[in-house]
Amino acid sequence: MRQATTKNPASKPQKNPVAPRARITRIPATELFPVIEQGLWPAKATEGESFPVRATVFREGHDALGVEAVLIDPEGKEHMRAYMQDVAPGLDRYEAWLMPDRPGDWKFRVDTWSNPYATWSHDATIKIAADTDVELMLEEGARLMERAAAGKPLPAGSRKQKAPSKEDQAVLLEAAALMRDKESSPQTRLSAGLSSQVRSIFRHSPLRELWTRTKTFPIKVDRKKALYSSWYEIFPRSYGAHRDDEGNWISGTLSEAAKQLPRISQMGFDVIYLTPIHPIGFTFRKGRNNTLEAGPMDPGSPYGIGSDAGGHDAIHPDLGTFDDFDAFVAQAREHDMEVALDLALQCSPDHPWVKDHPEWFTTRADGSIAYAENPPKKYQDIYPLNFDNDPEGIYQAVKDVVLKWIEHGVTIFRVDNPHTKPLSFWQRFLADINQTNPEVIFLAEAFTRPAMMRTLGAIGFHQSYTYFAWRTEKDELLDYFKEVATETAHLMRPNFWPTTHDILTPQMTTGGPAIFALRAVLAATASPSWGIYSGYEFVENVQRPGFEEQIDNEKYEYRPRNWEQANQFGLEHLLTLLNSARDRHPAFQQLHRIQVHETSDPRLLCFSKHVPAKFSPTGEDDTVIVVANLDPHNEVIGSATLDLSKLGATVAHGSMGSRINLVDELDGQEYQWGEHNYVRLNPYERVAHVFSVRSTEK
Repeated sequence: MRQATTKNPASKPQKNPVAPRARITRIPATELFPVIEQGLWPAKATEGESFPVRATVFREGHDALGVEAVLIDPEGKEHMRAYMQDVAPGLDRYEAWLMPDRPGDWKFRVDTWSNPYATWSHDATIKIAADTDVELMLEEGARLMERAAAGKPLPAGSRKQKAPSKEDQAVLLEAAALMRDKESSPQTRLSAGLSSQVRSIFRHSPLRELWTRTKTFPIKVDRKKALYSSWYEIFPRSYGAHRDDEGNWISGTLSEAAKQLPRISQMGFDVIYLTPIHPIGFTFRKGRNNTLEAGPMDPGSPYGIGSDAGGHDAIHPDLGTFDDFDAFVAQAREHDMEVALDLALQCSPDHPWVKDHPEWFTTRADGSIAYAENPPKKYQDIYPLNFDNDPEGIYQAVKDVVLKWIEHGVTIFRVDNPHTKPLSFWQRFLADINQTNPEVIFLAEAFTRPAMMRTLGAIGFHQSYTYFAWRTEKDELLDYFKEVATETAHLMRPNFWPTTHDILTPQMTTGGPAIFALRAVLAATASPSWGIYSGYEFVENVQRPGFEEQIDNEKYEYRPRNWEQANQFGLEHLLTLLNSARDRHPAFQQLHRIQVHETSDPRLLCFSKHVPAKFSPTGEDDTVIVVANLDPHNEVIGSATLDLSKLGATVAHGSMGSRINLVDELDGQEYQWGEHNYVRLNPYERVAHVFSVRSTEK
């Protein structure tokens, strides 16, 4: 009998439990920006706005390297290539700016390579000055010129490149000949290889040896309105609302609201935002100031959507018909305004969905449908959707609603509380709508934790409400301006609102017209998108006791206003001037490139924004400076110190020192500023300077 043999486990081939690692390149580029979740989701960009690309790049030894950021258009073609500069010496952090010219799905990558010209320039300058290896360094330089003229890098793996123009070839070959001319001094021969012409040629046509590139990363480029917009919010039912002879309220209408479009447009607003215009439920309808019992004339909250007159795809009968809505949209477009509609995914108990699809909601142990709660707050007039019950049915219903409104001319949706719905729902929904209607923009109304706000932007929301309303002091304001412009711009585009129908912060209640003017200035100048809630012009500043919202809130009652008196505090005029300045200056229309400047008083705030000529639609540099008094009660006298080297504007130097010419966009007065500048701001006369930099005669 044969004996069984025991196999030696060590003799069996073992699977490697460690996954294979990506090989590092010869000149690695790491820590790329803007990249979201290693490229899982695309970073944000906008047509006509430049954005920064950053990477950490280094190599072995002391030879010089080159780094370029490359932008690839939706057709897969190289659109732009920009040389990256070392912006953090000693940390190997490089940066360049790229600019897409149209919406679509773009990509970027980073190319790295050995830079033989930079290496030779550095070594030759040192050695020839020290009289070391003089002839060797000059000969190597001459050969480098000849290789560059032929467009032929030597080492394997170098990037194939075109030979330079005939004019550049002549310059390079002449430099090679001069470096071999032993009749001239070594320094003269070296100068031939370091001339401005030669440096320029190697700058725009470098020899790229040991060329490698990173993988590509996605960039979602949206139309300009996704970045730059001025919003005006209205409750249509208040426009034309009045009491009849018996004292009963008669609702305003879409047709009456349309009559105010010329006034709103003349102030420079280009988005007219309508709170929900759908039928409102009667069950547990809220009364004035959110009381639990509504009176017979209380119209209810427009966020309690749905009645026997219809749901999210219907118009409240008091407001008019779809013909009236279509006419409203058409009139808005005649005034260069787009219509934004509130999308609140919640239902009143009377909504048709509650009867037809009770499975779309949460059923409690007693068999009743769960209403919305934020303990101890209860919202009995609202049933939240349960996205875990028949998610496909809910998805198709919501999509059908949005597509219907798009068919009727809505191009922007302000989404109410998106952070209370699944992120997976929004990611799929936003991608699907973008596939069929890429022009449509979604604003996330999510005043919640930073991680949720950033992720909502990352998965597809075009704009986001922010914490601006709660930032009040100098340092926290400036820190926040820099945060949204530099740290989160690739994730979310901010939209600054001083107040909303839900928000009236304590600072707005005591500062009178001055605080309303100040907050409008800051919102309009620090963010490319901003908005105000109708009635802002009237300084409506009384809070409902115990809540950061207005008393007699328009969410629960009609609020007709006398628009002939809208400029009684000068705010209508100020809003017009601010939007006009934004329209004239590209620097206000972009999110990046903000610079903070020192002031002598903590109540004085100063920042500037800049667009270089090569990225400006005008083809010229544009620089703006904002100086504001944060104290709405007292005059502040102090100084603002400008770091002229970081301003971006052209600075003239003369016997009076460095200076720039300014014009205040709010009153047309001209100023001449230097490094240290006197500031006097009285809130009863002016709360801020909004300067544009004029070209300076030397």
